[in-house]
Amino acid sequence: MKREELLVEEIKDLTLEELKEYADFYKILDKVYGFTAESIVRGVKILKDMIKEADLRFLSFTANLVSTGLRGLFADLIKKGYFNVIITTGGTIDHDIARSFGGRYYKGLFEYDDSMLRELEIHRLGNILVPMESYGKVIEDVVRKYINEIVSIKKEWPVYELLWEFGKRISDENSILKAAYEKKVPIIVPGIIDGSFGTNLFIYSQFTQLKLNLFEDMKLIKDLIFSCKKSGALIIGGGISKHHTIWWNQFKDGLDYAIYITTAQEYDGSLSGAKPREAISWNKIKPTSENVVIYGDATIILPILSASLLG
Repeated sequence: MKREELLVEEIKDLTLEELKEYADFYKILDKVYGFTAESIVRGVKILKDMIKEADLRFLSFTANLVSTGLRGLFADLIKKGYFNVIITTGGTIDHDIARSFGGRYYKGLFEYDDSMLRELEIHRLGNILVPMESYGKVIEDVVRKYINEIVSIKKEWPVYELLWEFGKRISDENSILKAAYEKKVPIIVPGIIDGSFGTNLFIYSQFTQLKLNLFEDMKLIKDLIFSCKKSGALIIGGGISKHHTIWWNQFKDGLDYAIYITTAQEYDGSLSGAKPREAISWNKIKPTSENVVIYGDATIILPILSASLLG
């Protein structure tokens, strides 16, 4: 296949506005009730309770979702004030910057031959196609463009403040970083150096004396946890972003509300597959909490949950 035959239909971002007519869709699932439908309906109730009652609300997700149209939805959930802390992975920053500064991602298939894609200089993320020129080079150029200006303000940065500085320089309304900067919602990325953005920060730190202070990010979470009355979290996927969210909540005897969206299973003992009941044993979720696991693909489930907030 030729490159131009593959890179045809661009990924577009979803917004809350587009979900208005689906605000009551979860009620259809309530009639169906069985299996996953029931857990989605329960998730809707917990999400609404959390937003109404919890003063500290975490949105935790993995970077792969930011390559999809959910990117715009994440940005809107921040803009509307539904969540006031974001915990995610390094790739989220990569994808958001790449797409904010002209990188284009395209619809593809899981079944494409990866050796062919490599020859055509196309990365594959599941069934999403990322042309090489839309990713690494874009991120490197953005860091190079702004790093001296940012370091001239100060040399040592908490990561969440550094991300605000980049968000300040983004004009794309679907950008997660821009939304977080405008609402002053901290984005906590404990694995910040695990990706293109973090690697470029390291490279330019050799010439600019830039330093990252992750302890300041931890201090921020600590202060938020100890000052809140109730905390809740919508946790999408597993890994470091999930663990960082529940880890810090153990110091206030656990989350009051927890919604997991996952495809991972618990049989192998992984954190990603662990259910809320296991987190209760670690003091990370309260025994009295409202909690649910929704098994399924977040690209389907998150729009349903988000739409319910509009009803």
